[in-house]
Amino acid sequence: MTRPYAGKLDIKHGTVNMSHGSGGRAMAQLIDQIFMFHFDNELLRQHNDQAAFKVNAGRMVISTDAHVIAPLFFPGGDIGSLSVHGTINDVCMSGAKPLYLSAAFIIEEGLALCELERIVISMAKASREAGVPIVTGDTKVVEKDNGDGVFITTTGVGVIPDGINISGERASPGDVIILSGSIGDHGMAVLSSRENLSFETTLQSDSAALHGLVKSMVEVAPNIHCLRDPTRGGLATTLNELALQSSVGMILDEQSIPVKAEVSGACELLGLDPLYVANEGKLICICDAADADRLLTAMHSDPQAQDAAIIGKVVADEHHMVQMQTSFGGSRVVDWLAGEQLPRIC
Repeated sequence: MTRPYAGKLDIKHGTVNMSHGSGGRAMAQLIDQIFMFHFDNELLRQHNDQAAFKVNAGRMVISTDAHVIAPLFFPGGDIGSLSVHGTINDVCMSGAKPLYLSAAFIIEEGLALCELERIVISMAKASREAGVPIVTGDTKVVEKDNGDGVFITTTGVGVIPDGINISGERASPGDVIILSGSIGDHGMAVLSSRENLSFETTLQSDSAALHGLVKSMVEVAPNIHCLRDPTRGGLATTLNELALQSSVGMILDEQSIPVKAEVSGACELLGLDPLYVANEGKLICICDAADADRLLTAMHSDPQAQDAAIIGKVVADEHHMVQMQTSFGGSRVVDWLAGEQLPRIC
């Protein structure tokens, strides 16, 4: 389709201005030369305000997530790839196969076009690698100082295969708790970049799409009870959410929880607890004890879960408490996060 404008965006030197959100030629130019160019796929190419698609029989899943992270770029990722990974993960924690994404951008006037394109390229790469295309979206521009560069909201849809029933209220006493890998990587990478902190080892975000891992897990253990990605609030807050949702308690083994030495050291230096630090490429699995070995074998064969480990068990507890057996032989309550340990982390 030929658009009613001439000329090319000056992506190297140009910035977003209010006309790019006006609905006129400048907006069409921005959409075509940045968003359409990099996100290109058959459904998006139809230039409709919606995307129509066929699905196989099964239960549909939909999830939406807003991304307001600061800074926009951090070691191991950026707001673009994060917005793709985060929504794919929210969809697949139900056991669903993610199918399509939509994306809405709120862009602050003055954002460099080269930065916007860099974000869009990153989103397109993450989407292609995951096999989950961005098929519709929206763009708005707000006045300078009324935003923070760019905010992105992504919505994902997927289909749950027949026979799968994964939900946060299904944890039962006797279940085991499996964590797919080390905690705190994302939050500490973002914080180090935001505050210009230097450590001996570069901290990298774990941001990744987990639907391939979930597919492998569901294939060997279709009766998984709960899956959840421990993002804001970290492992501790997510387990408290699940304990309350399922009306159970949990007991964790501190020595079994994987934490990278560089993350542990950074947390200690800054007075933070890695249990409460955000993750963007890890998952918690709660399952029947009889399924644990099969799940661990499947997880260890995936590059994203080679450090997967059983970190605790589900117990009966009318108070729905999460407790931890410490490395010193004692125990302590792992309570809900009070306040915001690390704001603007996703």
